[in-house]
Amino acid sequence: MSCQPEMLHTLTKVLTTRAPIAQTPKEVVWTLNKAKLYRYIPVLPKKERHPMPLLLVFALMNRPSILDLRPGHSFVEFMVKRGYDVYLLDWGSPGIEDKNLKFDDYTLDYMPRAIRKMKEVSGSTKFSMLGWCIGAILTTIYSALCPDDGLRNLILLTAPLDFSNKKITFGRWTEERFFDVEKVLNAFGNMPAEMIEYGAKALNPVQNYVGNYLRLWDNLDKPRIVESWHAMNTWLTDNVPLAGGAFRQLVVDLYREDRLMKGTLMIRGERVQLSRIRANLLTLIAEGDHITPPCQSETINSKVGSSDKTMVRIPGGHIGIMAGSGASKTAWPQIDGWLADRSGR
Repeated sequence: MSCQPEMLHTLTKVLTTRAPIAQTPKEVVWTLNKAKLYRYIPVLPKKERHPMPLLLVFALMNRPSILDLRPGHSFVEFMVKRGYDVYLLDWGSPGIEDKNLKFDDYTLDYMPRAIRKMKEVSGSTKFSMLGWCIGAILTTIYSALCPDDGLRNLILLTAPLDFSNKKITFGRWTEERFFDVEKVLNAFGNMPAEMIEYGAKALNPVQNYVGNYLRLWDNLDKPRIVESWHAMNTWLTDNVPLAGGAFRQLVVDLYREDRLMKGTLMIRGERVQLSRIRANLLTLIAEGDHITPPCQSETINSKVGSSDKTMVRIPGGHIGIMAGSGASKTAWPQIDGWLADRSGR
């Protein structure tokens, strides 16, 4: 492809500017420390909306704007238009003063308080919750510790829960003989965003460091593809640190010792028992996921006490399953169809 001046201008723009993302109208209804709870403004009349609110919980070390990437290609926008009362828990970016925050704090302080506020605003004592990636770890822990808090439906996306397979790349990298958790945390306090980003990209270096930019170069004359690339790159390059305490638990308690699945994970002195989860459960697995391989999600349905359990496999990767070009025809309708039947309209 010959590169015309306008194409060079386009290339420079998308590589040096940030695309407008997370544009679905919303309001802040609750805050605690760096965390915020957003409620998206409904677009349907109340009588046409599902009465049960939906809480979205994303990972701790990425911005949740991936759930609301751009108009016309936003899971949040999709669900709001289908009559859901959608809330998003944004963890914010931890400072050095937050280095001791643990899963304990997120699941027993932040989440219960945000959920109480959501119940107050929505007027519903029952609710649905969706957890993606590490957000799925947090929602699983919460669901097991607080089974009587009104959770009706639990949706887990690319959930890294089963760490028994020691051949998983992240598992190998974080083995004690290769990786000194305490040395990293003593140096930085929190796990730096740059190190997390590098680790994720190194799992598929050719695609992330070469293929991604070749795709942009080959499509500089296609505005829709460029717009999509710009939005995704804006999200990909805006990561946040992971609180030191939570990072230690992720590496030691989960990757190394698989305590969640073994039933030995302790949260403020209480054992997390997956059998206590009774909410209707939908587990979505990305078949091409190299960050959370399918084996990390496949066993959860056999561990929970839920009587209504569904597992769906969808083509795509860890992010593509929900933000790729085909998400609006695969994962999103699957979630909507499953949830609509269980949301009490």
